[in-house]
Parts: sequence; C-alpha cells; structure tokens
Amino acid sequence: MVNKALCFLLLLGPALSLADDEPGHSSHGSAFDSGMRLKPWLIPGVGNSPFPISTKNKEVQQWFDQGNALLHSFWFEEAERSFRWCLKLDPECGMAYWGLARCGFTWFNLDNGTFNDKEFGRYKTFLKEAVKRKDSVTDRERMYIEALDAAVAKGGAATYTAHLKDIIAKYPDDVEAKALMALFSIGRISQDEDENIVQQVLGKNPMHPGALHASIHNWDENSPLKAMKSSQLYGLSAPGVGHALHMPGHIFSKIGMWHEAAIAMDSATRTELKYMNDRLALPFETWNFSHNRNYLCYIQEELGMAKVSIKGARDLITAPREPEQVGRRGDEVSQGMRALYRSMLKFHRSKEILTPGFAEWDGGDQGKKNQLFAETMAYIWLKDLDKASAQLLKLKDAYGKDNHGMNVNLAEGYLLIAQGKIDEGEKALIRADDEEKKHHSEYANDPPNQPWSVARLMGDYYREKGFASTAIAYYERALTYEPNDGFSLGGLALVYAAKGDMDKANKYAGQFAYEWSNADADLPLVQKMKARFPNAKPIAETPGPERVYRPEDLNHIGPSNWEPYMAPKLEVKNVDGKAVKLSDYKGKNVLLIFFLNDACVHCVGQLKSINDRYKDFQDQNAIVLGVCSQSPKSIKESPTLNPVKLTYLSDTNHENARRYASYDDFEEIELHSTILIDKEGKIRWKRTGGDPFTNIDFLIKELKRINKT
Repeated sequence: MVNKALCFLLLLGPALSLADDEPGHSSHGSAFDSGMRLKPWLIPGVGNSPFPISTKNKEVQQWFDQGNALLHSFWFEEAERSFRWCLKLDPECGMAYWGLARCGFTWFNLDNGTFNDKEFGRYKTFLKEAVKRKDSVTDRERMYIEALDAAVAKGGAATYTAHLKDIIAKYPDDVEAKALMALFSIGRISQDEDENIVQQVLGKNPMHPGALHASIHNWDENSPLKAMKSSQLYGLSAPGVGHALHMPGHIFSKIGMWHEAAIAMDSATRTELKYMNDRLALPFETWNFSHNRNYLCYIQEELGMAKVSIKGARDLITAPREPEQVGRRGDEVSQGMRALYRSMLKFHRSKEILTPGFAEWDGGDQGKKNQLFAETMAYIWLKDLDKASAQLLKLKDAYGKDNHGMNVNLAEGYLLIAQGKIDEGEKALIRADDEEKKHHSEYANDPPNQPWSVARLMGDYYREKGFASTAIAYYERALTYEPNDGFSLGGLALVYAAKGDMDKANKYAGQFAYEWSNADADLPLVQKMKARFPNAKPIAETPGPERVYRPEDLNHIGPSNWEPYMAPKLEVKNVDGKAVKLSDYKGKNVLLIFFLNDACVHCVGQLKSINDRYKDFQDQNAIVLGVCSQSPKSIKESPTLNPVKLTYLSDTNHENARRYASYDDFEEIELHSTILIDKEGKIRWKRTGGDPFTNIDFLIKELKRINKT
C-alpha cells in the first residue's frame, strides 16, 4: 500500500549501467514510435473506395482499402493504424508506406513549402521507404508514389495534381486518382471544373466518400447551396466516420438549414465520442472532435439553445489536455473558449462573464482583448457604467491607439448611449458596422469567433428606437451573413408588427417559431415572441427538406459532451502474490504507471521522479501504482526498485497492459504508459509511447483540476 517517499540511492547502480537505453522503442526506427500501436479492427461504415495494390498477403488489401477510405474522410489516426497493420502482414508493401506518408502529408499542409523534421520527419521516412520499393509495384502504383514524392520535394499541391493528371491520362478509369484530383485541385481550377471531376467519380461510384467530401469543400466557402446533394449523401456513404457526418453541417449551416446542421454536427460528435470511449482515446487524440463540438455549440446558439451550447463549451474547456499540443489545430481549450465567449455574449450572460473561473481566458493578446470586451459589455448590461468605463479604457489600451477595431467601437457605442450621449454612441456603432462590412468573410467557413452580426445588433437598436425601415434593412443584411438567424427573424417579426404589417409579421414569426422550436423558454426573445405571437405556426423556409433537431433522438449513438470514461478492469498481483483490483482504491485518485522492468533506465528515472514528489501526490488524494510484467517475487527482490517505495504490481502476461493500450501489437513489445484515474475509477488523462512521461508538475496540476470537478 502507500509508503512514504524515501531517498533513492541505487538509481545509478551497476545493474542499470548495462541496461538497454531504448526499451519500448520500435525496432524499425523513431518513425514508428509515434501513432497508434494497437492492432486495427474492421470499422463499419467507413465508405467504399477500393484501391487495388501489390502485396504478398491477401489480407493486406482489406486493411489498405480501409486506410484509404479513412484518408478520404481525414481520419488520419485510424488510417495510419490500418496501414501499419499492412506492414505487419507484408513488411515490403510499398503502398502501405505510401499510405503512411499520406497520413502526414495532407490536404491541409501540402502547400506549406517546407516540412520541418520535428513535425514531418516520420512521414518523410515513410515516403522514403515507399520510394525505395517503387520498382517492386505496378506502374500505376509507382506513379502514385512518385506523385507524392514530387509534391513533398517541391512543396505543392500543384505538383501533386500535375502528376495525378498523368495517372488519369494513362489510367482513365482510375477513380481514386480522380477523387484525389478533385480534392487537391480546390482553389486551383474553377469550381465547376472541379465538380466535373467529382461527377466523373460519382458516375462510377455514386457513394464514393472522397468525391462527396471534395464536392463539399469545393463549394463550402462559395456557393454552398451547390453542395447540398453531396451533403445529403456524404454522411450516408460513411456513417461510421465522424468527419463524414460533420462536413454536411458546414453546408447546412451556411444555407440556413440549422436543424439539419445540428443533426449532422451532433451525430458527428456522438460518433466520435463513441469511438473515443470504445478505444480509450481522449479528446486531444482525435483532431476533429473539439472543432466539431465548437461548431455544434454555434449551431445550437442559432437554434436558441443557450444552455446546452454553454455546457458543451465548458465540457471542452474541462477536458483532458496534452501539454505538448496546446495551441495546435483543434486545441480543446481554445475551441471551448471560442464557443463559450460567443454564447456568453450572444445571450447576455453577464453573471457568468464576471464570475472568476467560469471562463478560462487565453493569456495571450487575443484572449486578453476578448475578456476585456466581454467584461465591458457585461457591466453595460448591468448598468454599472463606472466599471464599464474602466474596462473600456483597458480594452482600448489592449488594441492600441490606432486600431480600435469593431469590438472597441461596439463597446464604446453602447456605453455612450447608456450615458445619454446618443449621437456619439450611434456614430461608434456605425463605425463597428463599417468594420464588419470589411470582414463579412468571418461567416464563410468555420464557426465565427464573433458572437453576433453587428448588422443584427443595429437592427435591434433601431427597432427599439422605432426606426422600422432602418431596422429592417439591417436585419435583412444580417440574414445574408447567417440565413434564418433566429434573432433577426424575431426582430423582423416584431418590427413589422409595430408597423402594422401583420402579414409579414406573422410570416417571420412563423419562421422564428420553427427555427427556435427547441429554444430555451427563459430567453427574453422567446418570451417576447410568445407574448406578441401566441398562436404562431411554425413555418420552415429552407432550401431543402430537413428534420427537426431533437437531441434526445440521437441518444442511441451516445453522449454529445465529453465525459471521463470508466477505466478498464485491472487484475494484477502485488509483490506478495495477492490479487489486486482497481476497485480496491475506490475513493482515491490513481496514478497508474505501466513500466517495462527494473532494467529500463528511463522507467526507473520516472519512478524516482514520482517518488521524490510523493508528498505532492498524497496531498491530492492520489496513490501511485507501478505495473510491470516481472513476477511478484522478482519485483519484491529487485534492488533497483525497492528503494522507491511505490506500490508495485505484477502483470506477467501483459493482459492488463493490452487492456490499457500499453502494448504494441505491431511489434509485440511493452510500452510506457502514464494514466490518471479519478476516485470514481474514470480515466482523466494518459500518455503512452516509447518514453515514460516525466513532467511531474503537469501531473500534479491535472490532479488539482480533477479534484475541483
């Protein structure tokens, strides 16, 4: 059981001096030390996109086809797992190496120009191995390998598409080359030309996931309505892939089909969470999850579902964090704060904005600006104008004298109006509106960072002042930014009613009733609309048919917000040979360490570092369990381990290591794992790989976060 920390005097003893310096690392080199290290499984619903390759093992083809289908939907992590299993079965499979390289050289980065070794070194290695084997594959496969090699060497998708054209010219029936051509040509040829390539693929395979995906991206930022058919089909073509369910939501939200967009994004979120829970993956290990949840928050905002939107944002913020990946694409905290910032401002949540700790403001420049703007607006809404004035001065200082920007003008405008300086305030609001006109592309792609359309705010302002025509003009412009925006529809209904034009008032009231059919009942706009239009009948004015979003209808998929999942069972023996289970430690946080053995220098170093800080772990109600495959007797008698008085446990057959994803199925070797389990037996953080995790300060910090929730 728990022992007090003792001095570790034998760490540098002779037993360790002869130890292997690289246990837990791949024998194939550092390129294989990262990524998935458990065997793949056949994932249902990934889409049909067969890609025949040369291989000495027939089973390889099914795994390659799965990896290729996953690449079409940007599921790079799982695609890599499938390709690695191809190499397990056929170590000389050149196209498996090509697939591994494509997991790193993607549509997102092929135009980067220079690929640094820290981020792309392993993918360069994979590509180099593919090139080594290009003479052992078919002519068609060789051309694929050479196409990617040339693109990486010259740093461009233009080079890639030029080589893909050569493949298509020589093999005109190759739909895979055409699907890649459609994706990587986006922005390089006209949208109509690109769609023509898509249709050539769909003519051969009407449900090709890559072609449908490319079509959506082709039209996403410009003419999204033209991608409606592809959006209706993509999720059906690959229902088991979160991103295939996610991308249609881009299109549906841009064309004002908010209910269908919510169904798409919520289904995607739940599908990804189900995968994560089944495979012991955490949010930071699935690149699209946090972006997807942020997008769902935005769509829920547009449906007047403030409470679930705010909950989703806060669940992202409190999710586990990977210390070396904060700030990357899809970072959970930044995505969660984007969503929370939008929701708190959009729904005037003054109390939450001003409550310390409710939000986790980014300490960077933009985070400081967002916090000051939100606090200024909150004080204005609370009519605490002195504090609002003080915060506005700080906000102006943060932006600088020559760059006040849209939000500074908004805050200043509303404050001046609240102070009775109407003319000056209106001029500031108009300046904010002019700024928005310059940056209306904010609404063109991913969910906007801005909580509202300034045009909609201007519509509200002039409606409340009684200037109906001006308000209507602003609301109509706001609807060009966000079609079927509930705030603008409700505003138009109220302003037309004030004008006495009840035909138009009832029309907009009906549209509002439809869009906000599941909105929070306590929202001021909902209450105002119910009072003014008590018998409004919902009217769906959308470009295509859509289902009404009811979150409970999707419960069969799983939850839509991340929650810690239960740790797998732990059935081990202590040093005296007695059975031990994880439940024996219920009520305590557990730091579970899978280490290799007492001959691993790195493992013993990690254990010593933890031992030196054992008091800190005890202060956080945590016990440290060290698990390895040595026998109980061997552990007990080990002169290397005994000076470190942690709780050691034996897992002789690696059964527990496998359950906790701490075993490499590709090379059948043990891995280092560090896992935080809370007092309810749920996993809250983990790291597995060729090296043990030694950032003890981070572990203590995470335990403190766990204890607060």
